[in-house]
Amino acid sequence: MDIFVIEAGIPWNTLDIGEYTAGDYAEAGGHDAVYDTLVQAGIRAEMVLRMLNQKSTIDQTANEDYLSQPVEYSGDKLVDAEKNGVMMSWEAPLMELHAQTICSKPDSSVLNIGYGMGIIDRALQTLKPAKHVIVEAHPDVYKHMKEQGWDKKPGVHIVFGRWQDKMDEIRALGPYDGIFFDTFGEFYKDLDNFHQAVFATGDGGDKKMPLLCQPNGVYSFFNGLGGDHKLFHDVYCHIVKADLLKLGVDTQYSQVSSDTDIDEETWKGIKRPYWMLKAYNLPTCTWTQDSS
Repeated sequence: MDIFVIEAGIPWNTLDIGEYTAGDYAEAGGHDAVYDTLVQAGIRAEMVLRMLNQKSTIDQTANEDYLSQPVEYSGDKLVDAEKNGVMMSWEAPLMELHAQTICSKPDSSVLNIGYGMGIIDRALQTLKPAKHVIVEAHPDVYKHMKEQGWDKKPGVHIVFGRWQDKMDEIRALGPYDGIFFDTFGEFYKDLDNFHQAVFATGDGGDKKMPLLCQPNGVYSFFNGLGGDHKLFHDVYCHIVKADLLKLGVDTQYSQVSSDTDIDEETWKGIKRPYWMLKAYNLPTCTWTQDSS
């Protein structure tokens, strides 16, 4: 099957009429070698597209309207004006693990990009960081944060605006022992740009100290890349790991099985499910020995 898909020139990420990938069929049939071949084909395709300077399938068009339209806190979820799920309560166990990953000791300095429902920020507060910087771009979410008293919490600094526009302020409050990234309306190219801003030190007169402390800083991000199909997700996990390694950062994934049944009922009232997989690959990113 993998030979037919690849030699026929069918794109690795093609969906059939039932919205299944070739990888779905390979896994269902227990054909592990076939599945691995499809993953490698996906990785190669993405790398070739980059070399040709073409638009990668990872790079989608960001939702430019998101920040100018209202969002709504509705029970166990935060939704945008189009009923897309910005954040949902089922993410709580994952966010607690992310918090423990980037804040392993008290009195740490931590940075979170994207407040959303504040799940990871509440988890971080229980770990007692000395400095807790939160960057949030949406005006309704920022208003909600202030209503919840986040601007009055000791050691908490709120930076209101897009992280791309606030790097000088973010840098002035750093460096950080732990950093977490989870925005909405942005895609892989934005995540990669953030990695460049955090880890790249520049050269010559433009040399900057990295935002993540060396050598023991820890970075993580919400790994929802390709979260609706396992084949897509596995390819993108390889891609981001390779990109971070170029910046002197090692990425290890811890596979976390979901304790919550995430099914069609979970997404009732939501325009597009953003996670449908049984296991989550939680990234722990640290400086390589050479870079530190």
